[in-house]
Amino acid sequence: MAYDIEYILFPDGLGFNAQCNGTHVGEITFVRVGIDKLIIDHTGVAEDYRNSEIGLNLVRRVCDLARNQKRKIIALCPFARSMFNRYPEFDDVRLINAH
Repeated sequence: MAYDIEYILFPDGLGFNAQCNGTHVGEITFVRVGIDKLIIDHTGVAEDYRNSEIGLNLVRRVCDLARNQKRKIIALCPFARSMFNRYPEFDDVRLINAH
């Protein structure tokens, strides 16, 4: 099922919300470490929206932000780490390339 999802950067710039028709359906959070690193520490998607690529797209939003800010990412969140291991599109922003 396709959803019309909007991804919104948190006001503090440390995460993204995913909204479907104004309803919160997911989020990803991260912390900045120094001037060149981010740590993804949480990804969550509402149960009804799992397996719809919302989590993957949240990870993509953080990776795009990291690319724009010339940062590398440490994926401590198990979901984000699994996406980093599954999709080579994230290799350029991954701080540690070990699987």
